[in-house]
Amino acid sequence: MIAIDGNNHILGRLSSQIAKRLLNGEEVYLANCESILIVGNPASILENYRTRRKLQHKGTPEFSPKWPKVPSLLVKRIIRGMVPWERTRGKEAMKRLTVVIGNPKNMELTKVDVAKFNTDSKFITIGKLCKELGYSR
Repeated sequence: MIAIDGNNHILGRLSSQIAKRLLNGEEVYLANCESILIVGNPASILENYRTRRKLQHKGTPEFSPKWPKVPSLLVKRIIRGMVPWERTRGKEAMKRLTVVIGNPKNMELTKVDVAKFNTDSKFITIGKLCKELGYSR
């Protein structure tokens, strides 16, 4: 089992690395998911997620895609998009993933080697995005 610290990692790059590890059979424990970064203009990112949450099927709205407000569930949903979750291999991979807010088990966390974050870029954290979407803890 690998325990990953999500602090100051870029969401897409970290998610793709986690998806590869899950499909290779490793168990992944992702902590501090609320401090993962989405790089880009915060206003446009927020608007994209607001419109994504409002999308509905016209005939049967209960079959619409679900996008959660909770940071840990949102990150898990994004990782699920990178795994073939409708197949047995993907379902088994998603069972090996644990995403938590903070580090409640006080585990030794490792940093994943992905591209470095440029501090000059604009960004928004998952925690801030979820608060803007209506999550209150």
